[in-house]
Amino acid sequence: MSKGTPALIGWLGLASGLLVVAVATVVTVIAPRDAADNGSWPGVVWRSLLRTLDPGTMGGDEGGAVYLGMMLAVTIGGIFIVSALIGVLTTGLEAKIEELRKGRSRIIERDHTVLLGWSDHIFTVVSELAEANQSKRRSYVAILADMDKVEMEDAIRARVGDTGRTRVICRHGNPLKVADLDLVSPATARSVVVLSPQEADPDIHVIKVLLSLGAREWHARRPHIVAAVHDSANLAAARLAGGPDTQIIDADDIAIRLIVQSHRQSGLSAVFSDLLDFKGHELYMHRDAALTGLTYGEALDAYELGIPAGLRHADGGVSVNPPMSTVIRSDDEILMLAEDDVLIKRASATRPPVFPDTIGTATPSEVNPERTLLVGWNHRAPKIIKLLDDFVEPGSVMHVAANRPDPTGVLPATRNLALGFTRCEPTARADLERLDVGTYQQIIVLADAAYDADHADARTLLTLLHLRDLEDALGDPYSIVSEINDEANREVAQVTKADDFIVSDRLINQVLTQLSENRYLYEVYMDLLDPEGSEIYLKPATDYLRPGVVANFATVIEAARRRGETALGYRYGAQFHQPPSYGVVLNPRKATALTLTAGDAVIVLAEERNSTTDPEESRTDQETVGHGS
Repeated sequence: MSKGTPALIGWLGLASGLLVVAVATVVTVIAPRDAADNGSWPGVVWRSLLRTLDPGTMGGDEGGAVYLGMMLAVTIGGIFIVSALIGVLTTGLEAKIEELRKGRSRIIERDHTVLLGWSDHIFTVVSELAEANQSKRRSYVAILADMDKVEMEDAIRARVGDTGRTRVICRHGNPLKVADLDLVSPATARSVVVLSPQEADPDIHVIKVLLSLGAREWHARRPHIVAAVHDSANLAAARLAGGPDTQIIDADDIAIRLIVQSHRQSGLSAVFSDLLDFKGHELYMHRDAALTGLTYGEALDAYELGIPAGLRHADGGVSVNPPMSTVIRSDDEILMLAEDDVLIKRASATRPPVFPDTIGTATPSEVNPERTLLVGWNHRAPKIIKLLDDFVEPGSVMHVAANRPDPTGVLPATRNLALGFTRCEPTARADLERLDVGTYQQIIVLADAAYDADHADARTLLTLLHLRDLEDALGDPYSIVSEINDEANREVAQVTKADDFIVSDRLINQVLTQLSENRYLYEVYMDLLDPEGSEIYLKPATDYLRPGVVANFATVIEAARRRGETALGYRYGAQFHQPPSYGVVLNPRKATALTLTAGDAVIVLAEERNSTTDPEESRTDQETVGHGS
């Protein structure tokens, strides 16, 4: 009995069988006439079995005293033994159902996405995966976390809602245990995403999970594994733990690059949010043999739906916005900006017209030293200063204002930035007034790491309100870029009318989700965030279209192509503070009528040196690729 339900079922079943066989044998030997009247020994076995299962069956029995007595005995035995067997079966079934509810069974799905760990980040990843799989007939996401299965399912149902064609399967287990990993069948998965927990030193947990994955024996194939570390110093250790096939992204580095680039051109984070969000427009790898032999510049108007943004070569290298004269080879893949990979559509023979008379003239902009105010301090601040030092002109100024001892004295020497420091409380209006904020062109407000995410965001919002009120009194002299922890606080923060918000955790989780679907996008994102090569810029719309005239996006593409740039969309300045798009329009239809004003911007892939392209270079590009009309 101590062996549990299976043993009890076996012994009770054996006892029931022995009772039936014994009674039938005794009846056959002692009352052969009654046995013969009821089908001999086999018939008596059958009747005895019925009486053990249903005592009421005995009411219609006829025969001698011995026969009736034995039938009574088998019925009474059935009441005790078979009833016990039924009770054990019921208890065992309930125990099995309870075990299944605990999420301790192994899944049988294949080609699914595995999420290891649990934190608030999981809701972003699950919603993004559900959106990404809308074009598939059926897809699966398996979650393994040291948490009750029902609680996980309830939380996802409450925070994510309907996941459409994506089925979410939760399993209760510790991702650090190799045996528990088998519950989500990683060997048959398409990809595995290791999530960072919301605790101190999350990188330690991520590295331990990577070691657990490395300790498994991959008999067939190893799935694509993606993870993020938040401390750049742990990047090498994480890559060593994950192995050469694991993609480890440096979350801090990506967030810092977004903060620095966004503070220099307002609206960049909204563009990246659209690119990384599966609800908007994303980057896809698309193979099109019909483009072989054409130049990249000629391919820009080859699609009715979708915009080429670069090339991925057979050796794995990626060229974002390559020279317009680059010839597309047969083994190249086109990097496409599209709403979905199934919506990429070649252009018909009749392509949208280009209106040359509406193309604007770019005017060179003078590059001067910058003055930047950094309000607040966290672990990202030293890297922000270092990266900004590589961007700005010599003679630029970075002044730090934070409620802590002066940290600038222990920082490495800067080449282009002159550093200053003032101790102040960022949420105190009087302290901010003493900073003379009107003398700065840009202000960066960092989240305070000394508080939890919600409290830090509340302090940031108060600082932004003070700064915006000071700006209104001064007459709009500076732009503000702020770091926000929670995406839910971004819409609340719109009342501050800050120029940009960097929701770093959400952006990192979106990058992880994109890489789980296509590992080759990693080089693309790194290229876009690298100061070298082509990056995303929001440039004055008047450089591409004359303000107020009616044209179309095909004309914008041609105007950008003449400058060696790839136009991806535009941003309406008047809608910059209106969620959810914040004025950003990517991959618009090329033939639709379009009018841009001086307050709008065109979103392009370009190299910084191309912002004022030499006229002779423009003519050379035009001769190479034509007008594309």
